Amino acid sequence: MKGYTKPVILIILILLIDQIFKIWVKLNMTIGQSYEVIGKFVQIHFIENNGMAYGMEFGGEFGKLMLTLFRIIAVGGIGYGLHYMVKKKYNRAFILNIALIFAGALGNIIDSTFYGLIFNESTWYNKASLFPAEGGYATIFHGKVVDMLYFPLIDGTFPSWLPFWGGQDFLFFRPVFNIADSAISVGVVLILLFQKKYFKEEKEEKTSIHSEIVED
Repeated sequence: MKGYTKPVILIILILLIDQIFKIWVKLNMTIGQSYEVIGKFVQIHFIENNGMAYGMEFGGEFGKLMLTLFRIIAVGGIGYGLHYMVKKKYNRAFILNIALIFAGALGNIIDSTFYGLIFNESTWYNKASLFPAEGGYATIFHGKVVDMLYFPLIDGTFPSWLPFWGGQDFLFFRPVFNIADSAISVGVVLILLFQKKYFKEEKEEKTSIHSEIVED
């Protein structure tokens, strides 16, 4: 189990935080309801989406099914890659970044796969309930992903001289997302920022192992 402990603990923590937060929102908020955490700039704002991260949509019911199945296959691939990297002793920080991405993807798969079975539908007027007597709002693989983190930091209007968008309203940051999305984004950004360091160390380690083999 050496090398697996930290990635596994990180994955479990992300999944627990993500799912506890999502379940609380489902049971205690109606669609569109908001709580201001730090004024209007940091809000808990409940929405659901049928598609990808940050509320993007993907092709109706069939598209939803294909997306969920693709996610499951992708997570299986990431999980295998994570196992391989631990086994081959890749850079520890790089492994933790991959663990973040794996946990985030798995967190949203749980929504897509099971939430339609275990919750009735959240509406603008009614909160959902867990394990309703009448059954869930959708079949397996057709659940909606719960989003709630909303940071409308800058609200304004583009200057009139700006091509295409001149005079139009803008809002930064507009997408509503969740803990799982955040984990994926943080993992990807850290890999992009430190990729030279990660892969330089990996290359140096392989060169050192090769030299030892040649010397022997």
